[in-house]
Formats: sequence, structure tokens, C-alpha cells
Amino acid sequence: MKVISTNLAKPVFFEWNGETHSTGIFKYPVDQALTLQEEIVEDDTIADRRVHGGTFKACYLFSSNNYPYWKEKYPNLDWKWGMFGENLTVEGLDEAQLKIGSKYRLGSALVQITQPREPCYKLGYRFGNQDILGQFIEHACPGTYVRVLETGQVEKGDTLELFEESESPLTIKQFYNLLFSRQKDKELLRLAVENDALPLRKREKLKKFLK
Repeated sequence: MKVISTNLAKPVFFEWNGETHSTGIFKYPVDQALTLQEEIVEDDTIADRRVHGGTFKACYLFSSNNYPYWKEKYPNLDWKWGMFGENLTVEGLDEAQLKIGSKYRLGSALVQITQPREPCYKLGYRFGNQDILGQFIEHACPGTYVRVLETGQVEKGDTLELFEESESPLTIKQFYNLLFSRQKDKELLRLAVENDALPLRKREKLKKFLK
């Protein structure tokens, strides 16, 4: 898996339901290495720390392989890497193969796969269509957040190389589908609840479905 674009954002302000909001989803390619810190990518914009950034969402990766699908759906947009708010656009990233808890070398950093991206209205704002939220869920290729275990730098051309595979078989794609399914698979729920690469608050919410 190869990094083909590094992306950063400046804050964008917009009106939503009569209020002024800000967002860091308008990321664009930059000709520089990104410094992955423990809770944020250096020089990036995070508008709402409640839902972005932090230990379990320090950096967001999205697959370049999914771009053709979305370009066909939204041909009139000005397409550049970073359209989904990802810090790193990665060629060959496959959510069905990424196990939650697995550790990877990424440039000079060491990262751990944590959780998929769950879309919100700000993705709809960037695409000019809130329908993309349902489409994004249905397509089930959400990219992944990573935890930064060792800080370091990542640049275009670097690779995402497996360092230590998770003992849990739970993948990003399985977990993403679990989050949005009405009928929760009990075995996948147990795998999620027992996986400490997921934030405790999220695991606690899932526990109720095991009762």
C-alpha cells in the first residue's frame, strides 16, 4: 500500500441551519511530508475535537482505489486527492483486509488501525449533496483512522507496511457494517467489545446489543 498524496486543510466557515460552522474537511494535496503526532497531524485543521483527532483518530487514511466510483457519481466536482477529508490518500488500501488493532510502519511513524470514518453532514457539505451520507454508508469503503504509537513523518511514495498483525480477526469493513446494521451479529459484537484498539466509549455503547 503506497501513499500517493499527503493532504492538509485550512479552516472553512459556512452557514448551516442558521449558524456559522467550521470544518477541516476541505483538504488538498501538499508538497510536503506530514508529521504524525499522537493526537493530530501537525499543521492540519480539526474543527471539532469531539469527533476528529485525538488518540484513536489521529490521522485519516482513504483509498485512491475508491475515487473512480465516486467520480462517476459526482462528475461535476473539482476532483483532487483529499476530497474525503483524508490526510493520506493510499493506493491499495482495502478495509476488508485491515484488522482493527494491527500495527503498520508508515513512513517513519508506527501506527495502529483503529476505526472507520463515519460520515457526517460536513461530508455532504463538501460534496454539495447530503445524499452522499447514505451512499457512503452503503458503499462500505470508509477508509480508516489510525492511532500513532510512534510519531514520525510520512511523505508521498512511502508505504504502509504490516509490522504486527492483530490477534483479532475483526476488520474495518466488518466493523463499519456492524455499526450501521439493524441486526447486529453477536460474534462481531463480541470481537468489537473485546478489542482495545477501539475507544472504550464506543465499545461500551456496543455492549448493550449483547444483552
